[in-house]
Amino acid sequence: MQHMISVLVENKFGVLARIAGLFCGRGYNIDSLTVSPTDDSGTSKMTIVTTGDAAVIEQIEKQLTKLIDVIKVSDLTGSKFIERELALIKVKTKTSSRAEIMQITEIFKGKIVNVYPDELTVEISGGGDKIDAFVSLMKHFGIIELARTGKVAIGRMSENTASC
Repeated sequence: MQHMISVLVENKFGVLARIAGLFCGRGYNIDSLTVSPTDDSGTSKMTIVTTGDAAVIEQIEKQLTKLIDVIKVSDLTGSKFIERELALIKVKTKTSSRAEIMQITEIFKGKIVNVYPDELTVEISGGGDKIDAFVSLMKHFGIIELARTGKVAIGRMSENTASC
């Protein structure tokens, strides 16, 4: 089963390497990894997507918690969270297909961010399924290049907020 793990870490040299090394050394795969700054310049947030049964995920959480620069580890899987990805897709276009590509982009709430006579670059964000569906439709026109971020996620309700 795929799990999304949120890791709050100290913003120090080598933290990413130590976490990646932990996964590599234990034979765990990272399906997606995103690192970003937080509102505190001393910390960063990692969103790691990995696959494993409950025992494997529990072991990963324990090993991550033992690392000196790790502040907090949370498995978001099974809880309420918001997840997003971003993709930039360069698509072949002709005069006859340009309007159709633009219409599909609008339906998916994407943006055209660059235009050339024979190509369009589209920016699209959302859940992984949405991006997969958009990419699938663009294959018909011909994808020149695709760049896609990893997943970022945040819980819907903070731990300090009492549920009603």
